[in-house]
This record gives sequence, structure tokens and C-alpha cells, in this order.
Amino acid sequence: MDIDAYFDRIGMKRRPPATLAGLTALHHAHLLAIPYDGLDIQLGRPVTIERPAIFDKIVTRRRGGWCYEMNGLFGWALGELGFAVTRATGAVTVSDNRDANIGNHLVLRVDLDEGAYLADVGLSHGPRDPFPITAGDFASDGFAYKVEQLDGRWWRFHNHSLANPPAFDFDISPADESVLATRCEELQRESWSPFVQNLICTRFTDDAVLVLLGRTLTTIKASGKTEHLIASADELVSVLSTRFGLDVPEAAALWPKVCKRHEAILAQRAAAAAS
Repeated sequence: MDIDAYFDRIGMKRRPPATLAGLTALHHAHLLAIPYDGLDIQLGRPVTIERPAIFDKIVTRRRGGWCYEMNGLFGWALGELGFAVTRATGAVTVSDNRDANIGNHLVLRVDLDEGAYLADVGLSHGPRDPFPITAGDFASDGFAYKVEQLDGRWWRFHNHSLANPPAFDFDISPADESVLATRCEELQRESWSPFVQNLICTRFTDDAVLVLLGRTLTTIKASGKTEHLIASADELVSVLSTRFGLDVPEAAALWPKVCKRHEAILAQRAAAAAS
């Protein structure tokens, strides 16, 4: 890795130590500089778990990425800086069928003098800080979270009440890279994938998290959230550029699909409320 180019991308001026303070500083800098970016999936452009391609996209071309790219790049940088980092397996699910979702999220185990920590800059909306892999409650940036040990292998992370996804399970042993590659490919082509169905981008700022889901731009703070409905293709491109740092004018072509999906979600909610 060209670590100096990565530091330039995240706005860090000096190499941090391989300590908890160094990990936390890197975690913050990465999240503030690089958005969670699902645009390529909507545009039909293939993405990969391979690190050179991820570096080119996020660092050289100054785009964002989803979990395989964000945590892939971050884990690579941590290793270059002397951290003991392990690529580990996540399973984001809204049901009890964890087996069907194993590998749909990449997380990072980082072993420090203080113990094992989970670093995750690729959840779209999760903690701003790495957190210890121990059962219990913790707070980050004014939000409340919880970690639960499920059995000898699996843990569950509970997100704060305004975030999505609400939870994910994780296994801190080394990931099966073939499973990650398969899930990465499935999630960008299958009709059931939320990334195929929806335009998703998020961005951490100094005091909030911005979430773009289709036409809806949500600003989330510990005190609550506000929503804004995007009115046109031109506004979508402008929001991506000015609020997310993503210069992707071709996203204007997604506007009919974004509107169609928005109307479908409204119809689903109306039907659910009437039943």
C-alpha cells in the first residue's frame, strides 16, 4: 500500500502508533473522510474484495465504498502500520437465519494491549469508535450500543435506536475469503439484495451522520433526526457532491429507478398500515 496516499485521503499528517489511541484516531479520520458509497452497484459496475482495485477506487479516484471495500482498505492500512488485524466474518440479518447471511459483512478484529477490539468503518451507520469485544453496553459519540456473546463462536452487536441495520452477528476468527467473495458477488447482482434495490450512501460529519436512502436524505444526531426529500435528478447529483463528497454526475441516470423504488416503499407502508 502507498500509505502516504492513504493518509492524504483521510487527512492525517503523521503516522499514528499501533495503540488504541492510534486505532481510534484512524477510525475517526477514515469515517470523516470517506463515505459509505453504494453507487457502483446501482450503476451496474462490478466491485470486488481485491485490495488493489479497492485502493484505486477509494484513494486514487477518491470515491467511497461498501463494507468489503471500506474495511478491506482500512484493514490493509492497519496491517501496514503494525497493528495485529484479522479480517473476520459478519452476518447482517433481520431474522434468525444467520447461516444464509454469513459473510455479507466484513469486520476487523484488532488485538491490542487492552484486548481484542472490533473495528468497523463499513457498516454504513455504526459506531464512530472501535469497541472492545466484551459483553456489555458502551457509548460512542452520544449513542448507546450493546455487545452480546451468543455462544463460544458468535457475538451480536446491537446498534443504536436511530440506526440501520439494527444489529449484526460476528465471528472473530479469520474469515473464509471464498465466502466473502461469493457474498460480495451475490449482493451486487441478486434482486433480493438491498443494495440492488436501493441507492444507499452515508457520511459521518463532525456532529451528525448523513444517510441517503433513495430520495430521502436523513440527518441523524443523538438528539434526533430530520429528513429531506430530494426533488430532482439534478438535486441528487448536487447532494452527492456537496454532502457526500462524491463527484458522480452519471448518478442522474438513476433518478427514474430511485423514484420508482420510493413509490414502492410508500405503497408497502400504506398496505402494512391498512392491514
